[in-house]
Amino acid sequence: MSLILHGLAAFLVEAKRRTYAGLDDEATVATPLLAGSKQLEHRAPPFAYRDIYFGMGFFVGQETVSRNDQVIWSMSYSGGARAEITDRQTLLEIYKFLRQALLAIDVAEPYRGPRLFEQAGMTYRNDVEGALERFHGVETISRRDGALLYELRYSGGLLR
Repeated sequence: MSLILHGLAAFLVEAKRRTYAGLDDEATVATPLLAGSKQLEHRAPPFAYRDIYFGMGFFVGQETVSRNDQVIWSMSYSGGARAEITDRQTLLEIYKFLRQALLAIDVAEPYRGPRLFEQAGMTYRNDVEGALERFHGVETISRRDGALLYELRYSGGLLR
């Protein structure tokens, strides 16, 4: 991995831990660029990270990383809790567990969470293909009994 790619991977891990995974909505900027969105940002020059998404039960978003004010990497994603899960408490439990899984992100695959994470009777799985330059994956959360609670699809890579 080149020095720039390694620096990008390390920055992604830091940015994700310091935004949604670590701080949830506490990392949201006060005036997002797009009305009705949540926008999270982290900077560590020469890199800057921005995550903009809409929705909660089902959500759609895009992350970008700039280097010296030029966007060099992006990832889009969509997914969420199963449609029949509508009570707020269950949604909050699923997303709290998701943030715990996302905190376990690794520099080797800095897209979402680890390949497998288990805690509090739930299992997070992340099936990803590709490398930082171009990748796609699916993450799921299920109960210990195998009942699917959540699914998200994502893809992205280096821009050229």
